[in-house]
Amino acid sequence: MSTSIPRENSFKPSAAPSTWLGVMGGGQLGRMFTHAAQAMGYKVAVLEPASDCPAGHAADHLIAAAYTDPDALIKLGAQCVAITTEFENVPAESLSLLAEHTFVAPTASCVSIAQDRLAEKKFFTACAEVSGVLPAPHQSIANASEIDALPETLFPGILKTVRLGYDGKGQVRVKTKDEVRTAFEHMNHVDCVLEKMLPLAYEVSVLAARGADGLAVVYPIAENVHRDGILFTTTVPGPNVSADCAKSAQAAALEIIHRLGYVGVLCVEFFVLSDGSLVVNEMAPRPHNSGHYTMDACVTSQFAQQVRAMARLPLGDARQHSCAVMLNLLGDLWFANDAQLATEPAWDKLLALKGANLHLYGKDDPRPGRKMGHVTFVAEDLADAQKQCDAACQLLGIEA
Repeated sequence: MSTSIPRENSFKPSAAPSTWLGVMGGGQLGRMFTHAAQAMGYKVAVLEPASDCPAGHAADHLIAAAYTDPDALIKLGAQCVAITTEFENVPAESLSLLAEHTFVAPTASCVSIAQDRLAEKKFFTACAEVSGVLPAPHQSIANASEIDALPETLFPGILKTVRLGYDGKGQVRVKTKDEVRTAFEHMNHVDCVLEKMLPLAYEVSVLAARGADGLAVVYPIAENVHRDGILFTTTVPGPNVSADCAKSAQAAALEIIHRLGYVGVLCVEFFVLSDGSLVVNEMAPRPHNSGHYTMDACVTSQFAQQVRAMARLPLGDARQHSCAVMLNLLGDLWFANDAQLATEPAWDKLLALKGANLHLYGKDDPRPGRKMGHVTFVAEDLADAQKQCDAACQLLGIEA
């Protein structure tokens, strides 16, 4: 575990000279982080290969360069008092180089575990000594010759690439060893892991945040629904989540974040099985899609929490003040009713719904499956928030 850093070494916002925070990655998470940091008085620099990107539109400075460009990394490190990442596939080596010049949170060692499914499962297994929450049964596959030795107890299963998988990418459902061989070949024989499919009741995620001083907070447990591997809705509090399940998931997330010595916001995803037992699935070393509801329903949003953690400030209050249902808005909406040309959805009608909070990401190229924004419905009663979300789906032509 990393050594705690006293709060007197915090990076407080300043107007003159400006206090700069840095973000590796120019997507929507970087954009929303930028908004939160600017609201707290910071200036933000973003390093991103694409010059036209959501975070770059909002940031005070965009460095358009590869994540591995040493000159760009040194420039970012010299400008910023602290740097974070907005997605887990930024090379860990780049974070290590940045750490030679400035404070980096989370560290390269934390991010590298999340970048490797086998390392991640090994770490979760070690944490289970305290948390009691294990990952699903699994086995690694480094070459085709290992497929014959796979135990039948892992079938049916999901074959996943060890690295670079997200939003359902890099994984295939398989029922036999022959299907594993075919899938492994289509994945170009990269390192994979076969994970046993379990009787899933529903999926949940837990946002935890840990400061440089070692103190941590945990947000309410969120219940998630996915479609085609992409998050569809997040509901908080989860309508199916028991008090015992929530307590176990939150305790496991806190064990994981403390054992990592992590600084920043961490999302841990879990499966709840049909018998009520809990299985840890994966973690994301950054703010997460399932945590967007915190922007409208919690005292401190996940993005403001990330700013506080990386600036070594006291963490914010993670309490939820309103029930919430978050609905992802994908590029498919621009092509409703088989339209050939992209047509902007009726945001005015959406915003007329009670409790609607619309967040668009500034992307001008809608494509099916691309995350273009989200809308969160907040209410005093969860049934009211769900009712408004259902109305939004009907309005936008989404099958509820």
